[in-house]
Amino acid sequence: MKDFKHIIYWIAVLIPVFILSACSEDFLERPPKDAIVDASFYKSDDQVLASTALLYSKVWFDYNDKASYNLGDFRAGTAFSAYNDRGNVLFNTTGNTPENGASWRSFFIVVGQSNLAISNINQYAGSAVSPTIKKLAIAEARFMRAVAYRSLVMNWGAVPIIEDNIKILSDTSVSRNTPESVWKFITSEMRAVANDLPETPIRTGRITKWSAEGMLARFYLTRSGVEAKGSGKRNQMFLDSAKYYAERVIIKSGGSLLKNYSDLFLFPYDNNAESLFSLQWVYSPGVWGTQNSTPAYLAYSSDIANGDGWGGDKSATWWMMSKYDGIKVTATGMQGRTLDQRLKATFMLPGASYPEITQSITGGEQKLIFPFTGTDNNFLSIKKYITGKAKDVGGQSAQQNYGNDTYMMRLSEMYLVYAEAVLGNNTSTTDPVALQYFNKVHMRAGLPIFEGPLTFDVIFKERLCEFAMEGMAWYDLVSLHYYDAAKAYSILNEQDRGMFFTAPDQFPNPTSWTFTKTSWATTERTIVANSGNFLLPIPSAELSQAPNLQKPPVDYYSK
Repeated sequence: MKDFKHIIYWIAVLIPVFILSACSEDFLERPPKDAIVDASFYKSDDQVLASTALLYSKVWFDYNDKASYNLGDFRAGTAFSAYNDRGNVLFNTTGNTPENGASWRSFFIVVGQSNLAISNINQYAGSAVSPTIKKLAIAEARFMRAVAYRSLVMNWGAVPIIEDNIKILSDTSVSRNTPESVWKFITSEMRAVANDLPETPIRTGRITKWSAEGMLARFYLTRSGVEAKGSGKRNQMFLDSAKYYAERVIIKSGGSLLKNYSDLFLFPYDNNAESLFSLQWVYSPGVWGTQNSTPAYLAYSSDIANGDGWGGDKSATWWMMSKYDGIKVTATGMQGRTLDQRLKATFMLPGASYPEITQSITGGEQKLIFPFTGTDNNFLSIKKYITGKAKDVGGQSAQQNYGNDTYMMRLSEMYLVYAEAVLGNNTSTTDPVALQYFNKVHMRAGLPIFEGPLTFDVIFKERLCEFAMEGMAWYDLVSLHYYDAAKAYSILNEQDRGMFFTAPDQFPNPTSWTFTKTSWATTERTIVANSGNFLLPIPSAELSQAPNLQKPPVDYYSK
């Protein structure tokens, strides 16, 4: 276990810093009484760093738990649940959908606790605290706040920008701010943060200058379409900025792609050379909120889990499977195999072997061979982030308690951001550097060199295969929606999210599969996405607590 994770664990045990989700349903709540406000706490560099440690885990817990894949993948159409989470699967998320409220709450918890950390460090940091550490800790909090606001504005559109938790309590005029001003705010914040963070992590798992510049590449690529308002024409200055920052991270960060894609999710993968920013979870018996609970809901069976394994009805969608090279659509269904190593590392197909995971079987155990079951429907279960039983991870897991980190940004994204920024407003590009960077990702997956030209559809498909089940696909669609809403709706409305049957040509170790749509499952296969349901509705509980959220948004910078 890394030193940084020791810090997270012991703070969680000894100092109840963040009793968050139970405090109130009002995101404008007063900072919780159990937050660290004792002036005696900020007297050393270690104490100041400890005050921001849980910004890497617990504040994100409600989102990471189940909401991240519900919004990031179920709404996007890369995966589905046949019997649960149907509101998100069917693109019918309401103000009362649990994952909607959990996400909103979690993101504003990040904002509120980041604000509190900034205030407390500025107010209480003693003379023994070095200026470098004080600056770094404040930068960490501003970074987290900006990342949270990126998710807020992309999910709900206009949202209120809050920089001071205390001041907001006495301001009855607080309203939502326009998406354009939110994007201006978070970009400005991240530019400042990049200058205050070190080039190498002060401790394992901490963010760096390259984490911030990677976020700037991501931010600018999306922001290039924010003011297009459906015109299809992205802002060239912001595209150039996305390209600039992506290449700086690629060249200067010292990061590198792992040789094998599957290694990204094999224990212990935490804080590897490809990770630019990860949530730092820790196996923490007896402590709730600093551990990774998501594998409990994704693992297909208790046979490979620790008393959980509740994801038996979760699967890749038919649409997602059609995106892998080599899986061919026929008159009756789909058939084939793929060289793309990302498929096996992301979803489990009948007969596939995973020797790193122990599987309980009648009479004993074996190394996992994903079962072939059913006669007319089965599920291609989730593999990504599934690390197995406690014995498979050195004893470091238990029910709903896993220690593996969650990627928030990987270096491979920078290669694809660069390629898309070069493509920009063109129909296609054969730019040699863009192709070179694209192929770094494409060929790492085991695929042959892509000769070009690069188009939006080619890059979008690559991103789907690279980041499926990492909560990314939805935000890619939102980025597209900013400047070409019609295309975003078209992608969503053409998806098939219904049940199907996957049969291997042999079991185990198949060489190909045949995919057939379940004949009796004829309804709820498609969705209808439009301007009325694309963004999430503000959670009902929040509207009742903060009626100003229903007022027209205002420019944050015109007040």
